[in-house]
Amino acid sequence: MLQLPPLSLYIHIPWCARKCPYCDFNSHQAGSEIPEQAYVRKLIADLRADRHWAQGRKLHSIFFGGGTPSLFSGAAIGEILNAAEQIIGFEQDIEITLEANPGTFEQQKFADFYGAGVNRLSIGVQSFDNSHLERLGRIHNGDQALKAIATARVAGFNNFNIDLMHGLPNQSLDEAVTDIQLAMDNGAQHISWYQLTIEPNTEFYSRPPALPNDDRLAEIQQAGMSQLQDKNFDQYEVSAFALNSQTSRHNINYWQFGDYMGIGAGAHGKVTLPEQGCVIRTNKTRQPDKYLAREGSVIAQNKVIAADEIALEFMMNGLRLKQGVLAEYFSPRTGLDVSNMEAQIKDLQRKGLMAIGTERYVTTKLGYQFLNTVLQGF
Repeated sequence: MLQLPPLSLYIHIPWCARKCPYCDFNSHQAGSEIPEQAYVRKLIADLRADRHWAQGRKLHSIFFGGGTPSLFSGAAIGEILNAAEQIIGFEQDIEITLEANPGTFEQQKFADFYGAGVNRLSIGVQSFDNSHLERLGRIHNGDQALKAIATARVAGFNNFNIDLMHGLPNQSLDEAVTDIQLAMDNGAQHISWYQLTIEPNTEFYSRPPALPNDDRLAEIQQAGMSQLQDKNFDQYEVSAFALNSQTSRHNINYWQFGDYMGIGAGAHGKVTLPEQGCVIRTNKTRQPDKYLAREGSVIAQNKVIAADEIALEFMMNGLRLKQGVLAEYFSPRTGLDVSNMEAQIKDLQRKGLMAIGTERYVTTKLGYQFLNTVLQGF
């Protein structure tokens, strides 16, 4: 029997100052003027149209992603949050995250974002090395990235994430670990550290850069993991590391197969409907101009997740967590009986890839190293 899990809200801001050559997200280079007020009005109308998906729940977390949400003003972010609180409602300890560019222009708004109700920033540093930032097409430099972290702390943020990439074109081992060290030395409580991958429909895919070879990548991975562990950063997800338990509640809700509503151009959602006995995926009109021009509903598609897909989706999310996911979540969040999983789990346990005798679905240390192999078992 399906039961309602916690509910989050994802808000997509699709504009960037410049499209990065590695980015395959739904982001678009901003013109001379962003239609901020028109987009805010559309977001609020979008949320009102979707409020029935809440089914009595208040919001557990909110995440402003993009694109570059910090291109918007603090007043606009505040207007969106005020509307969300009135339309859906907030849990008392709601986490509200906004992705921010470290550029000087956005830094000036950090205090305004904090005053508007944002209580967590995710700062897209990627690297502190100017040569790597230039190759990545970033519009900030290393000094601006360090200043952005200091500005966030002064603005009142004691909970923020630093995004870092490794395996960059021609990156050395020393350069990779220096990036991590600078983030830690400057007060990061959460670091997202992930390898650059070349995705279709990106400039890097059309003109691939020279990436480090497999041996160099393995050295960087091993050294970075040791460095984070030595400084008490707990790896709680494949690419997420937290100090003092300052994990991302929003992302954990994703990984535990919680629900989330998505508003904005191209935003996706996942909603449980117990009365109908199904879980659906939603997505919205992708192009910003078409999203703004649509009268009434901006839903591009609502699709029921098929029974033969939902178990894999549950495991694909839950096993990304280092501590796995509670086994008791499986039936209420998928609508399937646990017997659907027994044969696959026992086979993976026999192979030493999943733990035995635990209340969680969790990989062994070996299984976590070969997570894709584990997921193929489902």
